[in-house]
Amino acid sequence: MYDHRKQLKCAIIRARAISDVDNLLPKYATVIDNLCPCTKAKFEEGFNNAFREYAISKARNKSNEKAIKKTLDNHRTEVSGSLFGMHYEVDGIVYSSERNKKFLEDNDQPAFFKDWLLKMQFPNGMQKSQTYLKMVEEKLCCHPYSILLRVLEYARRSDIVLLKQELGYYIFNSEDVLKGNATANEVFDQIMNDKRGGIPPRKIIIPDGESTSYDQHVGDQLKYLQLANLIYIDGQEVKINPHEMKSINRFIELINKPLGFDVYKYDLSNVENRKRFETDWAIYYGQLSKYADDLATPVESLLLPVDEEPKKLKRTNNKIELGDEGEEFVLNFEKDRVSKFNAHLVNKVLGLGKTKGLGYDIQSVIAEPGDFSEFVKYIEVKSTKRVTAPDLKDEVWTDTINITRNEWIAAMQHKEFYSIYRVYFIRGGVVMYIIKNPYQKKMDNIIDVVPLTYRVDFQNNSIDESYKEVNNHV
Repeated sequence: MYDHRKQLKCAIIRARAISDVDNLLPKYATVIDNLCPCTKAKFEEGFNNAFREYAISKARNKSNEKAIKKTLDNHRTEVSGSLFGMHYEVDGIVYSSERNKKFLEDNDQPAFFKDWLLKMQFPNGMQKSQTYLKMVEEKLCCHPYSILLRVLEYARRSDIVLLKQELGYYIFNSEDVLKGNATANEVFDQIMNDKRGGIPPRKIIIPDGESTSYDQHVGDQLKYLQLANLIYIDGQEVKINPHEMKSINRFIELINKPLGFDVYKYDLSNVENRKRFETDWAIYYGQLSKYADDLATPVESLLLPVDEEPKKLKRTNNKIELGDEGEEFVLNFEKDRVSKFNAHLVNKVLGLGKTKGLGYDIQSVIAEPGDFSEFVKYIEVKSTKRVTAPDLKDEVWTDTINITRNEWIAAMQHKEFYSIYRVYFIRGGVVMYIIKNPYQKKMDNIIDVVPLTYRVDFQNNSIDESYKEVNNHV
């Protein structure tokens, strides 16, 4: 029997602001994959060097080396490692996880967060021993986001809106939910009974002096569900994203299933057993869930207004199809741009992404005043999905794309007539950055090109044009 009055705080590791997490994820993934596998010492050195500039930019005292190192260690061990499961350590060797590698392949940031949240459970092995031992002692046993999403789906069907405070009280901080003793039906019925009774939103029962911490642990978990594109947050209101029901149903299916990782089979009474448990958890946690292939983010789920019914979904199941969507967007963008310059040149804008070996996806024309107006322009399109827009005002912002040998040869050959269009499908619209003549930028040390395939790391000063399409209905 669900008793909402029984409260029990159960938090996850804290990260940073939502935009910081979205901005940092590509660099986390790239740095980790470039370094691993390697020794723990080499990983620490390489990771900290890669993020040092970022850590200094965030430090209040730019010369406080102790504080800077603490920030770096937090991003390396707690955030990218323990929290997101992007790397793990076995016998002193650090490895890039399956989840990390998949993200580098498909460039689908919401899908990364979905897969991660799908494997989140209480108890878990991500935190320090005193924390997970307390979870075990309390006999916790739940997939918290599964119940939350089911309750939000009930709310959508009943045409009511739930608040952050309500979700914190009835779910995230509920002892019965955390111990697996409450169903989503019971939780929702209690919420509805309170609303019918005119009871104001109940507040989490907070020990003295811990109010900020309790608010943060609720907000953090909702933030990650937002990055996964599963919910919308508008001030204090929280709504489910109805255009992500395929993924959401995967979460809901876990409600009555055993935990994916059985913490209770371990004897945690001694240090050796706890270390084995922590290693086993890290390996399990970094592996893709069995539903990973079902968690791709439909572009329409990012672009459509909350209350609008989705049109027939386009192909959005893998990295090739994401590329198709980006190419279609750029092709239409170029046709519109060229048409405004000279309508007679539009027939020279060609989509060639299906033609192998060219090294570019779209052939367009310069269509700018001057002697080169009708010269051919070669465009390579690189697309990704994320909830927030990249922030060019962040001086240490970095993004990474992978290009093929043919694409880099085309960039060298066509130079000032070759551009990379980086397309971000984001919540509420599209952001596109244009990088002209990437070969010359490499020669000028503005971008880094690493022959893996070729990896292009670019920052604010390499962006020549910025375009944003806004959906005002979101």
